[in-house]
Formats: sequence, C-alpha cells, structure tokens
Amino acid sequence: MMADLEAIEREIPGVPRDAEGPVFKAPWEAQAFAMAVALHERGAFSWKEWAACLAEVIAEVRRRGEVDDGREYYRHWLTALERIVARKGIVTDALLEGRRHEWEEAARRTPHGQPIVLE
Repeated sequence: MMADLEAIEREIPGVPRDAEGPVFKAPWEAQAFAMAVALHERGAFSWKEWAACLAEVIAEVRRRGEVDDGREYYRHWLTALERIVARKGIVTDALLEGRRHEWEEAARRTPHGQPIVLE
C-alpha cells in the first residue's frame, strides 16, 4: 500500500493528508479511497486514467460555479469512481442507480446516529 500512496501523491494532487498520509472526515471517504486503490491494484485503471477522471469531475464542479474549497474532495472522488467503473464496464449504470436507491432507502429507515446498513 505504501507504494500506492506514493503513486497517488505523485499522480493525483490535492488528496487531503497530514504527515502520516491521507486523512478522512468520515468512514465513507476512507472506503471510497480504498475502493479506488483496490481497483487500481487489480488493474482496472492506471493512476493517470484515475487522475484524468477526477480532474474532469472537479472541472465540471468549477464550471457549474460550485464552491471548490476542498471540503467536497471525496464527493468528487466518489463521482469519479462511479464514472470510471461505468466507463470501464466494471459496473453498469443500472447497477449504480440501483445501489444509490438501496442506499437512500437504507438511510431513510436508519435512526439518526446509527450506521447505515445495506441488506
């Protein structure tokens, strides 16, 4: 993983970090980060491809005039992850949409402060 972190830092500027490595405000951010690393390790995409997709998402956010102060970095990361796996044929748009719906339903039925669990 250390080699991957070095590659990520080289290829993908802007990853929120401290002296020990990437930092996350919420568990889902770490999970999204880990999914991208795992897919890269399995050869699904190169870091250059990933960086280009993430840059594309961030550019779209800026064109829409949305504030881009770094607080939404992992939302952009997640959007890029969904986009690249769809483009690569790893998942279908229908599967992603179904998962979004399942997540929304699970979030609605989960009491505040409890972890959201997908069935």
